[in-house]
Amino acid sequence: MQGGKPADVEFENLDDGALSVDAVAREAAQLAAEGPSRERIAELAGGQALLSIENLSAGYGKMEILHGINLQVAAGQSLCLIGPNGAGKSTVLHSIYGFTRIIGGGIRIDGQDVTRLTPNQKLKRAGIAYILQDNSVFPDMSVEENLWMGGYLMEDPHQTKEAAERVFAKYDRLAKRRHQPARVLSGGERRLLEISRALVMNPRVLLVDEPSIGLEPRYIDMVFDILGELQKQEGKAIIMVEQNAKKGLEFSDIGYVLVSGSVAMADSGDALLRNPDVGRLFLGG
Repeated sequence: MQGGKPADVEFENLDDGALSVDAVAREAAQLAAEGPSRERIAELAGGQALLSIENLSAGYGKMEILHGINLQVAAGQSLCLIGPNGAGKSTVLHSIYGFTRIIGGGIRIDGQDVTRLTPNQKLKRAGIAYILQDNSVFPDMSVEENLWMGGYLMEDPHQTKEAAERVFAKYDRLAKRRHQPARVLSGGERRLLEISRALVMNPRVLLVDEPSIGLEPRYIDMVFDILGELQKQEGKAIIMVEQNAKKGLEFSDIGYVLVSGSVAMADSGDALLRNPDVGRLFLGG
């Protein structure tokens, strides 16, 4: 006993009134009693999914992290994954791109099974690009050379350079620094370079892991504006994991709540923002 309370009692609230991580996970699990139907998931994608995940189970080594995930997103549509730490959000992106062990289920692009393709094949043949959450630019290479690295799967180097020129024509702030080493870029410019490098292969689907991580607020807005242009003007399908769940849902057409490797809720981004349980557990109020 400590202070008249059993030692094994876990306090649900922290000193500032916020729920503990364990409390969030437990309460979120209660929301996952049934989860969304496949019909609802298809409805959110407008019945015209570009990328679909069907009953996917996946993990790392012998550990299964995802348990029967279903997901659909259409061309020109964005989807944000939110949920407690350890829910499997980044593992969904890893599984789509080929970084995990697939135990069951499948991944399709326009109805074509791409489940067992390698990451290189996913990029070249299926048009799926992954934008990592970590700082992945090559600091001692020029901005231009970093862009060329995005076309490493192209057979003709001239195609790579032409694609890089299209990027420079689109983003003047990179064009002005094309011959400078990437290490001189601001955090927002580095993120722009990472996104732009993924565009060299002209992918149809962008997997974006934590687009705002480590950025100042002014650059966060810039990055989301760029993603919005790619979605609305170029018809890219975007699936993201975003630490700022409110920002991610405000941006996205669709939101999924993941709990313990399963989809607990799926709705429009606006609807999840208005959901009091989602607000209390994940949005800070």
